[in-house]
Amino acid sequence: MSSSIVRSALFVPATRPERILKAIATGADRVIVDLEDAVQETLKEQARDNLERFLSDSPKARILVRVNAPGHWAHAADLDLCRRHAGVIGILLPKAESATQVLTAGKTGKLIWPIIESAKGLAALSEIAETQGVERLSFGSLDLGLDLNLTTGSRAAEEILGHARYAVLLSTRVAGLAPALDGVFPSIQDTAGLHSAIQYARDMGFGGSLCIHPTQVSIIHQALKPAPEELAWAHRIMEAASSGEGVFVLDGQMIDAPVMGRAQAILALAS
Repeated sequence: MSSSIVRSALFVPATRPERILKAIATGADRVIVDLEDAVQETLKEQARDNLERFLSDSPKARILVRVNAPGHWAHAADLDLCRRHAGVIGILLPKAESATQVLTAGKTGKLIWPIIESAKGLAALSEIAETQGVERLSFGSLDLGLDLNLTTGSRAAEEILGHARYAVLLSTRVAGLAPALDGVFPSIQDTAGLHSAIQYARDMGFGGSLCIHPTQVSIIHQALKPAPEELAWAHRIMEAASSGEGVFVLDGQMIDAPVMGRAQAILALAS
């Protein structure tokens, strides 16, 4: 995949380093080795040592790392590890709440994916998105719901999270970032629910999603695929556009630059 098209980003805990290569083999567009939520406090140093050995033993592997949040005692050491290894191509920055935090992580020379998962993060969203080094935003719906005291699964909670998703998408567009990633879908067994959630996020404008289990990768990719009729429509638009006319009529519909842009986006995703 190109750097701008990321449909799936799969977490794997650094406490299970034997799973990292397996995660890479799933076909996920990105693999994120987790030093934060998936690692108990007492195992933080061991997890970082595991990742250090993996990166030394697997020099061709390319991963992202979710470091511990700014303010956590392990944060600085996590960033130092990322800085020293070429195999780390990006940092997932949890609890991102200021441009200063992003700039600190960016001193590693890695691309930054801030996770917007708190009220403070939402309030500082514009400045975070505009900070140098940010490639794309990611959305942490579960932690944000907890921080805002939402009732999980309620219609009211979904409405508030919808507003937050809109803010992430708007800041993404204004800052010219790569398409944002939606948050994880926690129910591993509910494949139909995951498929529906990904299509919902796709229709909102998200480029893909974070995920927590290898079986979710193929479902995410399938859910993001353009429907056959969409693909056929896009091909017809671009074939007609090959005449060089900037504006034309096809099947009674006026086709101009925005419509052609939508067709190009569908074909890019399909490829």
